[in-house]
Amino acid sequence: MELGAVLEAVEGRGGAEAVERVLARYNEENRAVFRFDPADEDKRKKLCEGILNILEKDTKTSCQVACLEALRILSRDKKVLVPVTTKRNMQILMRLAKLDTVEDPLERVSEFPVIVEALKCLCNIIFNSAVAQKLSLELNLAAMLCNLLEKCRDQQSVDDIKCFDLRLLFLLSLLHTDIRSQLRQELQGVQVLTQALESSLSVRWMEEYKAAEDRDRPPLSLQETDCAIEALKALFNVTLDSWNVHSKTESHQFRYMAAILRHCLLTTGPTEDKTEELHSNAINLLSNVPVSCLDVLISPSSQEETDIKYNGMNMGAIQILLDFMEKRIDKGSSYREGLTPVLSLLTECCRTHRNIRKFIKAQVLPPLRDVSNRPEVGTTVRNKLVRLMTHVDLGVKQIAAEFLFVLCKERVDSLLKYTGYGNAAGLLAARGLLAGGRGDHWYSDDEDTDTEEYKSAKPNINLITGHLEEPMPNPMDEMTEEQKEYEAMKLVNMFDKLSRDELIKPMGVRPDGTMAPLEEAVSQYHTNKQDSSDSD
Repeated sequence: MELGAVLEAVEGRGGAEAVERVLARYNEENRAVFRFDPADEDKRKKLCEGILNILEKDTKTSCQVACLEALRILSRDKKVLVPVTTKRNMQILMRLAKLDTVEDPLERVSEFPVIVEALKCLCNIIFNSAVAQKLSLELNLAAMLCNLLEKCRDQQSVDDIKCFDLRLLFLLSLLHTDIRSQLRQELQGVQVLTQALESSLSVRWMEEYKAAEDRDRPPLSLQETDCAIEALKALFNVTLDSWNVHSKTESHQFRYMAAILRHCLLTTGPTEDKTEELHSNAINLLSNVPVSCLDVLISPSSQEETDIKYNGMNMGAIQILLDFMEKRIDKGSSYREGLTPVLSLLTECCRTHRNIRKFIKAQVLPPLRDVSNRPEVGTTVRNKLVRLMTHVDLGVKQIAAEFLFVLCKERVDSLLKYTGYGNAAGLLAARGLLAGGRGDHWYSDDEDTDTEEYKSAKPNINLITGHLEEPMPNPMDEMTEEQKEYEAMKLVNMFDKLSRDELIKPMGVRPDGTMAPLEEAVSQYHTNKQDSSDSD
């Protein structure tokens, strides 16, 4: 439909019914349009102004919905938002979204489509306009959204309103740090958003920090899943700086949140992709929860046989985290965004909570029996993680190595047993542990037990590759001493040439286990030896 005809109808050369009819047709034709003709930019700006002039007046609901749908489509184009992003126009949309009424409850179901469309328009406008983001702070939009969210509690047929309210809170907390602080400190945003998440998941409590597990419960609906996802995303922004918990109230709030997130991990969505999206956002939020509060992810096991148990604790949520991690590894792409959050979360859980670490180690690093293959060769979770230790992405390989190191209680000899020295060299060099030893954290003293198969193969395991090798003939056995000396000098000269040409830089290990240029490392060894002899 010609834009000129639409503009003519909106500017008052037809009645309200004609405006509604023309806009309905325009909306249908442009529903999936995201790129617009630059030549029509001025017409689209005038159309936006005309629509807002109609919305400012009292008109019937169906006409309001048609106007708002058209404005939502037009607001996809950043260039037409200059006349839209004024205080007057923002207040018009806020009034239609019922954000300006503090006391009035949501009673008239016929108005719900208008509220939803107005919220959608605000989402587009705020996402695309820095001016609108500043106006949001001035108009106290976040407080009004929290108030609308409270009105949605215990209401029927408001899932769409709730979902776009939460999406708008997510956008505001993402794009404006002052609004993020306001939500956290003034508006009790953590509590409000946590309650919204709890409501979306229909959590029933058995006791403090333990939700009822109904295995026969059907999956969440698409609307419930979308609401939960938007709440998780908004909570992630609001809790970004929550590592240091200073009060009992904050500790209770985060433990309560972690218990809801455990329930979320045990919940499925309408499709496999939606379930993965739900769990991914739950994992991101769990990464913001203080690690001391994550013990609620496990709970005393019930008598039901379907429970995944370890030491009398229900490990169902931890098993889901492990399965999610392996699924992301198997995808083979976007490791930094998709894999590192769950690996970081599991690493911190293992570092702090002994039962979680022991359960995960039994799954990831079971006692070694067959050492005929290299640690990175195979299809087990251990093989996949060892392969990641030499990944091209520095962040990915660091967190994969750190995870395995923590499972080994930060003991170098235990890590090398499962990975080989070659795969672990990067981590050990970064930690100053090339000479052996253990990390800084304290772990329980329970010892690993080697299998008989491993004990018998251990003398023939190549420490660099980490697997069993058949004894190789020594090529120097048949050389004379003169030949050995010749080959040694030849090797020295080759290294010297490479070093002088600055193609390589010979390195050594300092007494403290860190790497240094060879001359410096040797010098430090001589100094330490001299100091030791002087003290004697």
